[in-house]
Amino acid sequence: MENSLSIRSYNRQRRGHTHTYHQLVLPIQGTINIELSGYTGKVSVGECVVIQAGQQHYFRADEAARFIVADLNELPANLTINGYAVFCVTPPLLSFLFFIEKQLEYQVDDRLEQSVLAIFYQLLEQQGFTHPVDPRIRSAQSYITERLCEPLEINLLAGVACLSPTQFKKLFKKHIGISAHQYITQQRMEKAKALLSHTDLPVQLVAEQVGYRDLSAFSRRFSRYFGLSPREFVHQSPQ
Repeated sequence: MENSLSIRSYNRQRRGHTHTYHQLVLPIQGTINIELSGYTGKVSVGECVVIQAGQQHYFRADEAARFIVADLNELPANLTINGYAVFCVTPPLLSFLFFIEKQLEYQVDDRLEQSVLAIFYQLLEQQGFTHPVDPRIRSAQSYITERLCEPLEINLLAGVACLSPTQFKKLFKKHIGISAHQYITQQRMEKAKALLSHTDLPVQLVAEQVGYRDLSAFSRRFSRYFGLSPREFVHQSPQ
């Protein structure tokens, strides 16, 4: 089997199988419910599930959800050594997934697809790992990722994680390394960057999709984060 990348969707019917190659499933819209040795639960945008060759697994997802699926004969050493079933992808890899989606939808070009696959593999090799994330914090991360356009208050997220606000803030920083507020800002800015890079949405709509109703507030935050205003970023990006 040749290594490959594809865009896939599934349905709500629970299905299960094994395959002779490794498979990575990375949501780009919606979530997938996965059952495999070492992990049972949802995998959302910004996360990756690693299915080892020969590993029995079960899955189901909403029909509207979409996923980048990588079928690989060999996993990068860092994924093998750490043995994580599910991990959060780095912002560069997350941004690259949206590029992959656009490219795969646009044309069939074997040489270009091999180049895209090579870059994807290199980004995987740069993937960092920390200790396993508490499932309660992972559920809050998934909630954040799926609802970046909504107000995300600490009390609400603590409720999702079934923790008190104080417990939630302490546990979130312990597992993620930054505060919940910093994480929300990071996810919003990376999604905004991806939308500005890969869509033709007006800046105002991009702002709204990442939770900002005030365009000026969004522009100030984006400028502090990336050193360019959203409009400057769009103008310097390839069209």
